[in-house]
Amino acid sequence: MSEQDQVVGEGELQAWADGRLPAERRAEVEAWLAARPDEAERVAAYRELNEQLRLHFRAVLEEPVPERLEAFAQARPAWRRAAAVVGWLVVGAAAGGAAGWELRALLAPPQMAMQPDAPVIAQRAALAHATYAPEVRHPVEVGADQEQHLVAWLSKRLGGDVRAPKLDSAGMALVGGRLLPRDPGPVAQFMYQNAQGRRATLYVRTEVLEQRETAFRYAREGNVRVFYWIDRKFGYALSSADLEREELLRLANLVYQQLNP
Repeated sequence: MSEQDQVVGEGELQAWADGRLPAERRAEVEAWLAARPDEAERVAAYRELNEQLRLHFRAVLEEPVPERLEAFAQARPAWRRAAAVVGWLVVGAAAGGAAGWELRALLAPPQMAMQPDAPVIAQRAALAHATYAPEVRHPVEVGADQEQHLVAWLSKRLGGDVRAPKLDSAGMALVGGRLLPRDPGPVAQFMYQNAQGRRATLYVRTEVLEQRETAFRYAREGNVRVFYWIDRKFGYALSSADLEREELLRLANLVYQQLNP
């Protein structure tokens, strides 16, 4: 490993993506990235997602803190300390993406805390769907016309056999896909669309521990419905704000059958 490899760490890459890297260090990190196209592509995806999230949640970030949370923070010292750092946490959540969903559990009163039936994979899948499904010009990084390249690229990045299920029999055509930031590893997102323009996305991540529990679970985040399941080394979440629960369940079954013939 070269000296340069040793000094450019993940923290600096994240700081570069967030626009927080000191100017005197920025040129060195950009030179390091220029010599490593795969890493440059990964970090560029972070920066793109950051910008999309800032635009998507701008109205939320500008809202005043609800009175009930102010009162709750004053009532408990621990929450008061959390409120003191809420400014930079919210900005970090908007910039860092999925952290925003975890922030809800930290700042919400106990009765509003995250429910067991809506784990991180469902929340992050819903967030990614809400970010990219509305896009008209750039909904995906690689289009369906390059499906073979897309699948090979995502398989390499996730370290396993990633496949894009065929949902044409259900009237849903593959639009394409993209690579998302770490969760804790790289994540693949495939997007599908029917003739009416209604969309669904399949979120695929590598699991830390292999599991054989394949039962479907359902969650809803805002107007986004999600069916998710874990199968050995991969976790899957199928999301849509356009399809009703029954329609989404039929698609989830179709996806599962193709991934497990």
